[in-house]
Amino acid sequence: MKKNNLTDAEKFSLVRREAIYTGLALAGLIIFWLVAGFGTASLDVKIFHLPLWAVLGSIGVWIFAICASFILSRKLFKDIDLGGDGDE
Repeated sequence: MKKNNLTDAEKFSLVRREAIYTGLALAGLIIFWLVAGFGTASLDVKIFHLPLWAVLGSIGVWIFAICASFILSRKLFKDIDLGGDGDE
């Protein structure tokens, strides 16, 4: 783990920011699920003999979640030492 010289207030701020980004990613995932699943229900499009809403509402949501997790972990989250007992 990387050594960082952050104060407790800076660590708390960083953890809070990451939690907000995770909540926004969840909100985006829910919106995507609603639009992809219910919003495309009236379309008569088939993928591998399955309706588009079924594919986007299930597999599409997983792909969206994987991409969001990748972006969060690579671009927005930072690896810091939160400290604690016995870390020496």
